[in-house]
Amino acid sequence: MSANYLKPDWPAPAHVHAFTTTRRGGVSQAPYSALNLADHVGDSPQSVAQNRHLLVEQLQLPSPPYWLNQVHGSVVVEVDEANKPATADASFSDKKASVCAVMTADCLPVLFCDMAGRCVAAAHAGWRGLAVGVLEATVSAMPVTPARLLAWLGPAIGSEAFEVGDDVRQVFLDRHRAADFCFQPVSKGKWLADIYGLARLRLETAGVTRIYGGGLCTFQEAQRFYSYRRDGVTGRMVSMIWMD
Repeated sequence: MSANYLKPDWPAPAHVHAFTTTRRGGVSQAPYSALNLADHVGDSPQSVAQNRHLLVEQLQLPSPPYWLNQVHGSVVVEVDEANKPATADASFSDKKASVCAVMTADCLPVLFCDMAGRCVAAAHAGWRGLAVGVLEATVSAMPVTPARLLAWLGPAIGSEAFEVGDDVRQVFLDRHRAADFCFQPVSKGKWLADIYGLARLRLETAGVTRIYGGGLCTFQEAQRFYSYRRDGVTGRMVSMIWMD
């Protein structure tokens, strides 16, 4: 597989396929260079269309990804076989060849499948989505018990770069006092947040214990990943999952 894509290291069944793109390998020009897959960030529509074509071709996707209009909420939808777009931040499917997908550029993408490979899901989990329960909503929407789910945490902003204020920290502490360990003080009213730790806490609370991935930093790896916090105007990666 090309270095332009990341493949999760997790014990998913062989007929479940999952990848995350990097910023490498596409045709978009600066500041979107190169494999920008988002059509809402100001990039040339022609470049985005070509990048999406490359994505389908290079990964031999069974169908185009099911693109979502992401709004940092907790709505979860089942993949629409007619591919009609939905405003949501997660999708799931128990149908073969349906490609669940989310776009990110610092927010955390989380991919799911069950141990038997009967259903898959993808969730977009920035701090706002985490706070309102997008991961719990995704787990609840999937037609299997949480104990049988696998979750993989894709590339997101790391804890050394993700500075937040008291307000963000308090949102999480109000829900889970245990979230305190995910915040390290840097100055008065400022904290470094561990989005991976927050996601693990939410998943474990929802009953998901088989959690993989984490540890990457989109902010620090400028040649590899898009980062909205670092660059402002930038592209988006996509994390996707499907079943044969």
